[in-house]
Amino acid sequence: MRLRNIPGAKAAITGSSYVVQNPEEWKGKWKQCFTKEQPLHIEVGMGKGRFLMDMASLHPEINYVGVEMYDSVLLRALQKRERMEADGEKLDNLKFMCIDARILPDIFEKGEVQRIYLNFSDPWPKARHAKRRLTSREFLARYSQILTTGETVEFKTDNKDLFEFSLEEVTEAEGWTLLAHTFDLHHQEDMMVGNVMTEYEEKFSSMGNPICKLIARCEE
Repeated sequence: MRLRNIPGAKAAITGSSYVVQNPEEWKGKWKQCFTKEQPLHIEVGMGKGRFLMDMASLHPEINYVGVEMYDSVLLRALQKRERMEADGEKLDNLKFMCIDARILPDIFEKGEVQRIYLNFSDPWPKARHAKRRLTSREFLARYSQILTTGETVEFKTDNKDLFEFSLEEVTEAEGWTLLAHTFDLHHQEDMMVGNVMTEYEEKFSSMGNPICKLIARCEE
């Protein structure tokens, strides 16, 4: 689906204090980007930002960075956050970035990130586009370059084909261990502990679509 361009989105992002400008300049210094030195979790492909804003509100002891490559999508997250803060909910532990996730190793040093969330990522259904999928071995190799060894990637989707592809990629990727997975998250009590729903998760589960989830650990 082609994204509708929103006039002024790029200017709004460039002028927002919520967005880290020139993020490559923070490589190795992300602890200084926040008011408190805390573990850092990122969401790659954050969309309109509901999940990450809820996480930042629930876990003030963790710093979060949302990664979104599309200006018009990130603008919606900025507008939502502005409304939240206007209502008195200030999130000092949350930043946004407008970048392509392929350059994550240029932005974070090895060990600067303690967890990566992937939620309802673009399935890129054509076989020739498999390398673009955020759970491909190519992307897992990038995550290995920024994650603390022994920490995790968590992936949720309602797309069974993408999920089966992702399970295979994690299993075959060098330096990764599949810790847990389910094809029906909302009926697996142990994996639902602490679950925060995304907008898509709420929508698809209400339609009766089972939600799949996996947790993979970086061993390198």
